Amino acid sequence: MGEQEGLKLMGAPVKLTVSQGQPVKLNCSVEGMEEPEIQWVKDGAVVQSVDQVYIPVSEQHWIGFLSLKSVERSDAGRYWCQVEDGGEMETSQPVWLTVEGVPFFTVEPKDLAVPPNAPFQLSCEAVGPPEPVTIVWWRGGTKVWGPAPSPSVLNVTGVTQSTVFSCEAHNLKGLASSRPATVRLQALPAAPFNITVTKLSSSNASVAWTPGADGLALLQSCTIQVTQAPGGWEVLAVVVPVPPFTCLLRDLAPATNYSLRVRCANALGPSPYADWVPFRTKGLAPASAPQNLHAIRTDSGLILEWEEVIPEGPLESPLGPYKLSWVQDNGTQGELTVEGTRANLTGWDPQKDLTVRVCISNAVGCGPWSQPLVVSSHDHAGQHGPPHSRTSWVPVVLGVLTALVTAAALALILLRKRRKETRFGQAFDSVMARGEPAVHFRAARSFNRERPERIEATLDSLGISDELKDKLEDVLIPEQQFTLGRMLGKGEFGSVREAQLKQEDGSFVKVAVKMLKADIIASSDIEEFLREAACMKEFDHPHVAKLVGVSLRSRAKGRLPIPMVILPFMKHGDLHAFLLASRIGENPFNLPLQTLVRFMVDIACGMEYLSSRNFIHRDLAARNCMLAEDMTVCVADFGLSRKIYSGDYYRQGCASKLPVKWLALESLADNLYTVHSDVWAFGVTMWEIMTRGQTPYAGIENAEIYNYLIGGNRLKQPSECTEDVFQEEPGTPRAEGTGLSNST
Repeated sequence: MGEQEGLKLMGAPVKLTVSQGQPVKLNCSVEGMEEPEIQWVKDGAVVQSVDQVYIPVSEQHWIGFLSLKSVERSDAGRYWCQVEDGGEMETSQPVWLTVEGVPFFTVEPKDLAVPPNAPFQLSCEAVGPPEPVTIVWWRGGTKVWGPAPSPSVLNVTGVTQSTVFSCEAHNLKGLASSRPATVRLQALPAAPFNITVTKLSSSNASVAWTPGADGLALLQSCTIQVTQAPGGWEVLAVVVPVPPFTCLLRDLAPATNYSLRVRCANALGPSPYADWVPFRTKGLAPASAPQNLHAIRTDSGLILEWEEVIPEGPLESPLGPYKLSWVQDNGTQGELTVEGTRANLTGWDPQKDLTVRVCISNAVGCGPWSQPLVVSSHDHAGQHGPPHSRTSWVPVVLGVLTALVTAAALALILLRKRRKETRFGQAFDSVMARGEPAVHFRAARSFNRERPERIEATLDSLGISDELKDKLEDVLIPEQQFTLGRMLGKGEFGSVREAQLKQEDGSFVKVAVKMLKADIIASSDIEEFLREAACMKEFDHPHVAKLVGVSLRSRAKGRLPIPMVILPFMKHGDLHAFLLASRIGENPFNLPLQTLVRFMVDIACGMEYLSSRNFIHRDLAARNCMLAEDMTVCVADFGLSRKIYSGDYYRQGCASKLPVKWLALESLADNLYTVHSDVWAFGVTMWEIMTRGQTPYAGIENAEIYNYLIGGNRLKQPSECTEDVFQEEPGTPRAEGTGLSNST
């Protein structure tokens, strides 16, 4: 190249000002190159316009043109040409293009709803070029303020009817009109409707309703008024914040007729009440447990007998059949329904210890269980013959004789006690004669100290917080409503078992029951376990595991009930086990790339939903994602999840067992968790999916992970992962050994 070699800008000044809508042509010249590839650049980005022409002046002299036929405000900016020459990029001098036109609005007045005669403000802002820009305000067709410099705020003392406001922006090129803003008057809300009473129990009822028109002001609260029928006197008035438009009524009387009505209020006041809705609480389940449960072995099986339960007080429905439940050490269990007080139990293993209990039921439910009877595999006392054989009378006769001797002894003791009371009475008579007070005592309650009192399986018996009880009250499922089945898996927290849950229509649906360990005795552990259920209660998304309910498994010897979280049954189990089975199972199978990507998309949709609800999961991994029968994936296991009520992060207060290989750097360093740290875990989960269940950072100990990542190391590209799937976000530097997704 000679002295004229290089890239030059020709025929254009350094600064160019053009009116909006006018054409512009920019050109530049390249000398000393044959057929150069000329690129036009605007503000650092290559211009993709087709209106580019390259004209040869000679073999080594070319001129490029960029035509803008009708410039808009968005065309303003800094332009230059560039050509690659010998591996280096040559650039021309830039041109600053300024587009002038009528003002452009950056802020326009917004629609408002205000109380009658209440003051409010409207804002308007516009920019050039050319500057300055002034603002004129209009109310309907009348000018009310201006001109004033932009930006401008209009203060209005109040309106008495719906009114339209707008603003005009003026500069040397002309004027522009804003969108019309309608200011409407707020009013009292309308009465709610579709009031329904559901989940009735003997003392509680759930109420839901649809709010009426809000009167253009946000509804703040709703009032539920409850009266007892007949009579119509108020027994309860509850004010609840909204939304949601639901309320749990507590401490109602069993088997009682009630009526309720609802009204809602905004800043201006309450709506009218809706119509009365009648409802009736359920009666009580039996309050007594069967007594004297005993067993007699026979050649054909085991006969169980117990005393008949006598009703205590009025019951809404008659006492129904007895329910017998039994379980053995080998995990075998069963349940029988018996009309009388005698049952013949077969199908059990006499070589294993057997535990039996019985309860009486009615239309409301089953009453408390009896004290459990343990039939030992070493107990052969009942094998001498059938229960009505002649030898069976021997223990009866001995029992009668023992009872007679005991009665005689008690009679002597009572006689001596009576004599002492007579003597004491005479001594106290002298005290009473002197006018001094005498104190009498009467036992308020007697206690059976031979066996501990049984704790009823209720939320109140768990020792958990009132806040958690309120969240779980309406999802509590009676233990009698489902039957436990085979074990699906065990973990540090406890176990997961298959179960059959009885529906309201009498049908059964298969569910999974997550149970806390039986040796957990602290209420704090139970509360932490049940918080996962309270967390899941808020979720409703096809790719986030739903909560079916919670239940409590009663236990003998006064121990706390075992809490259970009931979840939908997922046929294929957790995603990690499924991926492993596809690769190294007994019958390996192929998973197409489309299926693996579908798994990733399902998880991303579920996590996006959690993020929109301000939840951080903190334990996202393939093992905590469940695979349904139709091969869709649900995000599950919310034991570590947290809801962020303010800000956008959560800081772990103390050390706990955490999934180190799935944690982001900020979580490892500072116990800081955000939506972004969930994205990091999602990246590791995608790596798991693409490797079909391999362990991330294989060979690196948990204690070494932080230093490994700080050193710039990342997950390696899986061998079966294509470049277009593995590629990172544009602009992210690619280091040696980077991995899939944000965890790079």
